[in-house]
Amino acid sequence: MVAVALSAASTLSPRATLAIDAAAILATSAWCSVNFWRCREAHCLITSAGWGALGVLAGAETTMGHSLIDGTEVPVFLAVLAVAYAFEASWRARHGTKALTSGASPRC
Repeated sequence: MVAVALSAASTLSPRATLAIDAAAILATSAWCSVNFWRCREAHCLITSAGWGALGVLAGAETTMGHSLIDGTEVPVFLAVLAVAYAFEASWRARHGTKALTSGASPRC
C-alpha cells in the first residue's frame, strides 16, 4: 500500500505529492513503532525513527509547497529501509536473534 501511494503521488502536484508522501511515511513509521514495541525487531528501531523524521520533514515541506531535499523523499525512504536491515543483519550476527532483548526472543 505504501509503495503504491508513494508511486502514485509523483503524478500529482508537488504539494499533493508531499502530502501523500508524508501520510504514507508517517503511517509506515507508526506501524514499525508498534511492531518494535510488540516484537523488538532490530530493524523497526531504525525504520520507526528514520521514517518518523522523514515524515515530519515531508509534512513541513507540504506546508511550504516544495521539497527541501530535491524530491528525494522516496529514495531516502528506501535508504532508511536498507540501513535498518543492515543493522538487523549485524545485530543477528552478533547476538543470534533479530530481537533487541536481553532475554528470550519475543513471539512474533
